[in-house]
Amino acid sequence: MRDATLELADGRTLHFHDRGPPDGKPVFWLHGTPNIGPPPAPLFADADRLGLRWIGYDRPGYGGSSAQPGRNLASSAGDLIAIADRLGIEQFSVMGHSGGGAHALACAACLPHRVTAAISVAGLAPFGSDGLDWFAGMHPAGEAGLRAALAGRAAKLAYEKSAPEFDTTLFTDADWAALAGPWSWFDTVVGPATSSGPAGLVDDDIAYITPPGADYARIAAPVLLLHGEQDRIVPISHGEWLARQCPSAQLWRRPGNGHISILGAASDALDWLASIPHTRSA
Repeated sequence: MRDATLELADGRTLHFHDRGPPDGKPVFWLHGTPNIGPPPAPLFADADRLGLRWIGYDRPGYGGSSAQPGRNLASSAGDLIAIADRLGIEQFSVMGHSGGGAHALACAACLPHRVTAAISVAGLAPFGSDGLDWFAGMHPAGEAGLRAALAGRAAKLAYEKSAPEFDTTLFTDADWAALAGPWSWFDTVVGPATSSGPAGLVDDDIAYITPPGADYARIAAPVLLLHGEQDRIVPISHGEWLARQCPSAQLWRRPGNGHISILGAASDALDWLASIPHTRSA
């Protein structure tokens, strides 16, 4: 893994991670909440098999990246461009899990000349979407954290400082089995994400309940939506709404999967990604 820090014109820093052959097909990994940004080690063997180059970064407020209060989902598009330009990459794919899936789709919408394909795994739909009861089916603990964000940044910070202990029923039995197996990798990216405070998590959750700054209906690149029907954190209704909204999207439903266990199908998703042409015209 090659790590580096990029200084931006606005004075912020972005810490990014780069793994794989320099001439490989570039794929940006957009992490969930709260994580830092190294790409997912459980998928390295598949990436190597397919000749993919993983690039991940710590979103503002996480790890080695400066905070950016007030950011929305589309803000990540500028960060990706800065990193891609630094690495000399013109076009690339994007893949994200959970909140990272929402960021990935926003980047695909904002960067039609740069993004060749997008994968959203258990990704959120935009808050307030017509035809979607956004909170329906969410576990009460997850819903409470997002509703706190509706009250503003100060209220959300106060909520996180007094938040109850993690409720283990957020995850299904299948999720816990995945976390006890290859996806124990999450232990390496969750702890460091919150070690210096909740700023990144707070700004993420506020971004999820504010307008994304992107029109998903305008995504031209191929989109794969991967979603578990037993997901208690981001209900399958979000994936269904996104499939209706994005003309270029296909939805892969997995009946027995929850929020983490759905990543067991990520290997097949990477095969799909590798089948998409490396470059495209917008």
